[in-house]
Amino acid sequence: MSIRIVLVGTTHPGNIGAVARAMKNMGLDELALVKPKHFPHKDATARASGAVGVLKNALVVASLREALTDCVYVAGASARPRTIEWPSMGPRECAQRLQLENEVGSVAAVFGPEKSGLHNDDLDLCHTLLTIPTDPDFSSLNLAMAVQVLCYELRVAGTVDAGPVVESEASPATAAEMEHFYTHLEQVMTDIKFLDTDNPRYLMRRLRRLFNRARPDKNEVNILRGLLTAVDRTRKPNQ
Repeated sequence: MSIRIVLVGTTHPGNIGAVARAMKNMGLDELALVKPKHFPHKDATARASGAVGVLKNALVVASLREALTDCVYVAGASARPRTIEWPSMGPRECAQRLQLENEVGSVAAVFGPEKSGLHNDDLDLCHTLLTIPTDPDFSSLNLAMAVQVLCYELRVAGTVDAGPVVESEASPATAAEMEHFYTHLEQVMTDIKFLDTDNPRYLMRRLRRLFNRARPDKNEVNILRGLLTAVDRTRKPNQ
């Protein structure tokens, strides 16, 4: 099992090194980098200060989807208000949830670029928002500071007995399996003209929020995809 820290579009290599150090301090070593502007880089190595191993083993990928392929639960850090409300947690609650979900599969916490944070398209891949409470007059946290807060809470949560894990008949669906489902769902809704591609509004985003709350397992996703296939087959009886 693993708890992964994912950095998206990091612009300053020194921040990557500082994050690696924060992770190492709290016993975490799985780092993924999505399209970093400069990496590897001497500034990252210098700021890592003894956590060079985390940098050497970091996964560098071209998209957030690729970084989350095997994850069953994802938290996305954000301080910005959103047009559509996302489920939100503070760092302590989020750390406890990540530890619990990690009992059944890989989990991740995602942090966006230093200046802009995560985009809504990134948050579409997350189950919850991680919001770190700060003084409203000075709410800007350095990237490494934000990661350090969560890593500390993960360290604390890891020492507390959360109780027995509830067994289910099937494993949770992974991010990759859910993305295949969303693609299938969008295609069928477009075919039956329920989704207007010229004016989609927030339909898919709201449906993602719905299924993130429901947390379907592998069997349930297979049932849903079977239903979509049946709908498609009914529309095309000669195919």
